[in-house]
Amino acid sequence: MKRLVVCALLSTFVLGALAQQKKDTILVITRDTTQKERKSVIIRFGDKDSKKDSTKTEPKSKSKFSVQFNAARLDLGLSTYTDNGSFTLSPANSFLERDTWKSSNFGFDFFQMGYRFSSYFKIYTGAGLDWNHMRLKQDITMQKEKPSLSYVTETVDYKKNRFSSRYLRIPLAFQIRSKTDKKSVFFVFGPEIGFLLNGKVKQVSKQNGKDKFKDDYNLNPFRYGAFARLGYEATGVFVKYYGNDVFADGQGPADFKNLSFGLMFGF
Repeated sequence: MKRLVVCALLSTFVLGALAQQKKDTILVITRDTTQKERKSVIIRFGDKDSKKDSTKTEPKSKSKFSVQFNAARLDLGLSTYTDNGSFTLSPANSFLERDTWKSSNFGFDFFQMGYRFSSYFKIYTGAGLDWNHMRLKQDITMQKEKPSLSYVTETVDYKKNRFSSRYLRIPLAFQIRSKTDKKSVFFVFGPEIGFLLNGKVKQVSKQNGKDKFKDDYNLNPFRYGAFARLGYEATGVFVKYYGNDVFADGQGPADFKNLSFGLMFGF
């Protein structure tokens, strides 16, 4: 399964690179219904809602379907967690205590498919990658291939002890913008689902140097939540909240949820 996911991602990036080389490439599929009327579907690669249409024979339409392969909506922010609705961890979950300012979220979309209903409203879905990095305070090591989340306490003094997850994210976005030119205010919101690709532990210490371990670490294989984005031109802010638990049912702390927020670039 992981090999198929990797192959799909590589294929996507190759197509994205080709699309970026020709930002104005447009595929027009036209079907004649009568001599006076034409119906067409316009598919754009690597070009956001451009005012100029490279085809002179087809009339410009405000409503169009588009497919894009490019890096967009780059998220860079903080990642925090709630334990039974509180930002303070219970004693049983104190081993997950983290450095707030070093626990981060990073993600981006590499594919988008949408339909613009008007100059001000658009719906799109897509695909992207999303990382959550939990910087642990305690000198512990999460254990691989265990029936439930387990750890051992180490005598090593870790300079960095990072516990991470990586998900394939699939949003369904409702986009509202104020104008049709580049200087627009954007508001985007909607649900999002994610599929776990892998978990990872990265440790740095004087004694052992750098160590990296990969496993699913009892993380939830599927997650769902909602997001909101507000921005001007190409920059803005985001917030994402996931409604189900960080860890799989019965394999980790219950009612332990993730909240991320920060800056985003590239609407």
